[in-house]
Amino acid sequence: MKFPRCDQTDAWAALKGHFEAHGRDFDLREAFARDPDRFDAMGVQAPEVFADLSKNKLDTATMQFLLDLARQCQIEPRRDALLRGDPINFTEGRAVLHTALRAPRGKAPFSDDVHGVLDAMLTYVETVRDTAASGIRHIVNIGIGGSDLGPQMVVPALDAFAHPGIKMHFVSNVDGHDITPVLRGLKASETLFIIASKTFTTQETMANAMVAKAWFQAQGGTDTAKHFVATTTNVKAAAEFGITTTFGFWDWVGGRYSLWSAIGLPIALAIGADNFRAMLAGAYAMDQHFATAPLAKNLPILLGLIDVWYRNFHGYGSRSVALYHQGLKRLPAYLQQLEMESNGKCVDLDGASVPFGTSPVVWGEPGTNGQHAYFQMLHQGTDAIPVEFILVKHPTHTLTDLHTKLLANGLAQSQALMLGKTTAQAQAEKAPPTASKELDAPTLARHRTFPGNRPSTTLVLDKLTPSSLGALIALYEHRVFTSGALWGINSFDQWGVELGKALCNDLLPRLTSGDVTGLDASTAGLLTRLRS
Repeated sequence: MKFPRCDQTDAWAALKGHFEAHGRDFDLREAFARDPDRFDAMGVQAPEVFADLSKNKLDTATMQFLLDLARQCQIEPRRDALLRGDPINFTEGRAVLHTALRAPRGKAPFSDDVHGVLDAMLTYVETVRDTAASGIRHIVNIGIGGSDLGPQMVVPALDAFAHPGIKMHFVSNVDGHDITPVLRGLKASETLFIIASKTFTTQETMANAMVAKAWFQAQGGTDTAKHFVATTTNVKAAAEFGITTTFGFWDWVGGRYSLWSAIGLPIALAIGADNFRAMLAGAYAMDQHFATAPLAKNLPILLGLIDVWYRNFHGYGSRSVALYHQGLKRLPAYLQQLEMESNGKCVDLDGASVPFGTSPVVWGEPGTNGQHAYFQMLHQGTDAIPVEFILVKHPTHTLTDLHTKLLANGLAQSQALMLGKTTAQAQAEKAPPTASKELDAPTLARHRTFPGNRPSTTLVLDKLTPSSLGALIALYEHRVFTSGALWGINSFDQWGVELGKALCNDLLPRLTSGDVTGLDASTAGLLTRLRS
C-alpha cells in the first residue's frame, strides 16, 4: 500500500500555521495558569506506565492538529500492517514481527514456531539455573548490537529478580580490553558462554568467541558442548565450533527488537522462566494497547506525535532520558540503537531525500548522576532539550528514605525546567555563600537566572518488575514505529551499518601488509602511523 508522507498532507500545512501562530512562543507557565486541570487532561494511562504529558509545549488544539496528521498519514492501517506481518521492511523483503515473540500461543503469526523455541529455551534455562546440578556460577554473553544491548539493559534492571548464585557478564567490543577483565576472574568449570549471532559470522562476536574458546581450553576445559551455547540460525557453523545446543530465530526479528527471542537467553537465565514469561506478557499488554486504544489515548502514538512536533517544528535535535532508577542505567544506550538505528534515515520509502529532520539524538544517564553532570546545560544552556523522566513509585529495596530523596529530585528537576527563575527572583534571593563578593547584585542575578519553559515528559511505573519493564520497552518500540511511519521512512533496515563493515574488511589485511594503494591520504597516513 502507498501511504502519504507527513509533509505531503493538509494536516502538515495546518500544523505549520498553528506553530507560527501559537506554537513557537508557547509558554508552559501560562498554560498551567490558564488551565488548572491541565495535568488531569494530559495524563495518559497505558499498561504498567502512566505518562504526564502536561509539561510539553502543546495544548488541546495542538493535539488535534497532530492527531489529524496521524489520521492523514494513515497511522492505524500502517500499525495494522506491522502487527499482521506484512513485509513492511520492503528494502529487505521482510515482515517485522517482534510483537509475535511475546503474544500468547495462537494469538499471532508463526505462533507454533515461536512457542516451540521459547518452550525449549526456557526448559534449558531451568537446567542451568539448577546450579547444584549444572555447576554454572558465571554466564558470559558474547554478542554485539541487538545481541548485546537488550540483554545488557534488562539484566541489571531486573536485578531484584535475578538468581543469587549466578553472575552475568557481557562482552561486545572487539577491543580486547572488554573480554580480558571478564575472563580474568572466571573458572572454566563454572562458566557458560552464550555466543549470540544470527549468522554465526558476526566479525566482532566470532573474534571474541574464539578468544573465549581458547581461554576455556587453556584453563583445562574439555566439554565445549556443555559450556558453550548459541543463539543462531546457523546450526552447522555452531556445530563446527563445538556447540550442540542452539536456539534460533527468524529473519522477521530485527536485531534491535530481538531481546524477546532466543537473544533473550541471558535474560531468562538471570531471572528464570516465569519472570521471562512475565516480561513477555507486559510487552504484549502494551502491544494490545497500541493495537486497540483510540488515537487520543494511545500512548505510543501520542509520544511519536510529540517527537515529530519537537523535531520538525520546534527544531529540537536531541532528547535526554533521565532515569530515576539505577537499574535502568543501560536504557539510554538501548534506546540509542532502537531509535537512532531505526529512524536515522535521510530518504523516504521511495528513495527520495526527506526535506526535514528525522531521528533526534537520544542520550542520558541515571538522574541524580546527570544532575551533577549535564543538567547545567539542560537548565541554562543555549539549546532547549526535551527531557524524559522515568520515575518508579516503589523500590525493590528497603531504603525508603533514599528512595524518597530520589523521587523528590526527579520531581524537582522537571519542575525547575518548566518554571525557571527570573532575574528579578534571583536578585530578590539571598546570595549563596559561594557567590563572589566582587560581583554586583544584578550581574550575579543574571548568572543565576534560569529561562524555564523547557519541556519534559514524565513516565511513572508503579514498580520495576519483569512485566512493567516489558511494557516500557514495547512502548518505546511502538513510539519509534509511529514517528518513522509519519516521516515515511523504513524504520527496520540499517544500511548505514554496512558500509563501515565492508571498509573494515578491506583495511584489516592492510594493517598487516602495510599496503595503502588506493586509499585516501588521511586513511593511508593513519594506517602507516598505526603500523610504525
